[in-house]
Amino acid sequence: MRSELSTNSSDLESSVFEANRARGVVRFDVHATDGVTRRGALHESGSLRVRFPSPEDEGLSGVFVNTAGGVAGGDRFDIDVTATDAARLTLTTAAAEKVYRAPGPAAQLNIALKVGAGAHLSWLPQETILFDRARVQRRFDIEVYETASLLLCEIVVFGRTAMGERMEQGEFVDRWRLRRGGKLVFAETVRLDGNIGAKLARSAVAKGGAAIGTALIVPGDEALVERIREAADSFAGEVGISAWNGFALARFCAQDAARLRADMMAVLARTGVALPRLWLN
Repeated sequence: MRSELSTNSSDLESSVFEANRARGVVRFDVHATDGVTRRGALHESGSLRVRFPSPEDEGLSGVFVNTAGGVAGGDRFDIDVTATDAARLTLTTAAAEKVYRAPGPAAQLNIALKVGAGAHLSWLPQETILFDRARVQRRFDIEVYETASLLLCEIVVFGRTAMGERMEQGEFVDRWRLRRGGKLVFAETVRLDGNIGAKLARSAVAKGGAAIGTALIVPGDEALVERIREAADSFAGEVGISAWNGFALARFCAQDAARLRADMMAVLARTGVALPRLWLN
């Protein structure tokens, strides 16, 4: 009898946990008409929203809002964005996204970006902050037309260092796939799990750093790499950049989010792409 009651209680807890998981979907497209970017069809569901705060002369800016107040274990969020017909789109988030402790399944974040002929897309969310014992799996699937351009930047922070917090245990899986002109030109999966704090302390990993970042720039060449390297003396953390297959990739590692954010902004200034207003507040 005790075993049966225990099993029933466990099943009930699992069903309650599953019923309280956040789900969110945003799917939309943009296109340019007479040189002005306009939004097309928009679909929103669950706790994820996108807002377009102010009209602009040519491009369009969108801000993602997670009304769930953060990401917890078992949550799932799906974003699908298409920019076509020479459209110019900049996307960011209203605030840093917080990923909380997950006693059960990992959270799932799936992002699909498509950039058509002559279009430009800037993906510039604010930081993703992982709390201790957080578990999250993120996936980027990106398709870029040969005459399109893309700037995709992500910053991940392992604990709020300003609050004296560090991420010691958990799971972080980050899968990126980039296709240009239908050809796979970049594929990478970063996996950190178990004792993440100890792994980040290793010299070959982060040398004790609590923040990492990546900037993917399409197109990108050696001339861009040299322009960015000219700013090397101003970097507060470690920054490495290289170019191949028609794109450039910059890596960032710093002791805290503030230093990494400053380095990221210094690099982005060399690309000629304007930062979202929320980054400057």
